[in-house]
Amino acid sequence: MGDSSASYIHMVQHLIEKCLIFHMSKEECMEALSKHANIEPVITSTVWSELEKENKEFFEAYSQSQSKEDRMSEAEMSQMIQKMISNSSKDSDD
Repeated sequence: MGDSSASYIHMVQHLIEKCLIFHMSKEECMEALSKHANIEPVITSTVWSELEKENKEFFEAYSQSQSKEDRMSEAEMSQMIQKMISNSSKDSDD
């Protein structure tokens, strides 16, 4: 794994954390990142699983507290993800 893949994984992790803030399920997150950020669902799934292993208590509480009211619209989701991707490419020291 080169440096670029490490920063890619980091970006995916960051996007997943945003999905969590907006109370998305794993499946919704996989779909959103696939659609708006061209991230393979298998990658999102793998990174999500790693986060889950590291933060068991958080994810247990999270899955119990998911509510539909806090969901974003497709347009908001797309905007947010695009913004994050452009931010993260600015942040990298390539």
